[in-house]
Amino acid sequence: MAFHDVRFPAKLSFGSVGGPERRTEIVQLTNGFEERNTPWAQSRRRYDAGLSLRSLDDIGELIAFFEARRGQLHGFRWKDWADYKSCAASVTITYEDQELGAGDGVTRSFQLSKTYASGTASERRVIAKPVQGTVRVGLQGDELAETVHYTVDYESGAILFLSAPALGERVTAGFEFDVPVRFDTDRIQVSVASFQAGEVPQVPVVEVRL
Repeated sequence: MAFHDVRFPAKLSFGSVGGPERRTEIVQLTNGFEERNTPWAQSRRRYDAGLSLRSLDDIGELIAFFEARRGQLHGFRWKDWADYKSCAASVTITYEDQELGAGDGVTRSFQLSKTYASGTASERRVIAKPVQGTVRVGLQGDELAETVHYTVDYESGAILFLSAPALGERVTAGFEFDVPVRFDTDRIQVSVASFQAGEVPQVPVVEVRL
């Protein structure tokens, strides 16, 4: 699938509604119990950008972006203002925000990820679209320098060390990230009169797997 490495205007995504969704299959048993299962390994995020449009200029910018992506054809980056950092929204990113793994003396590539924990349960989310210039990487508690000790593939979220971390050395990272998405419609219907009266168009956006 084609993906344009360009971000949906952040000022237009601010104020949008959306978040993660999961698919759970529930079977009700005759004894009153139920069985639950999910075919999805990870959640998928959906948004509606229509609520963030505040002026006719915003609509014009949206239509230009929609046309350049040719509707649903090409994916793009989306800033989820509720979840775009490796740490809490009010906290500054550090190189120890997320643990990516441990060295084995051979492996040089580590995938960026974010872990969501609650109680004893946790869920690891692969981060494929880090934001340029925001990635900080640490090794065994010491911060490293990009291009000196490692490089970042900003199209896949992979960290490549110039030298493989030694056995048992902790690899950590902090970063901002975008969500890879596409429009979930091939049409945008706008009425200027209705918009000026307070009615906003629906602009559904859905996360894509890369």
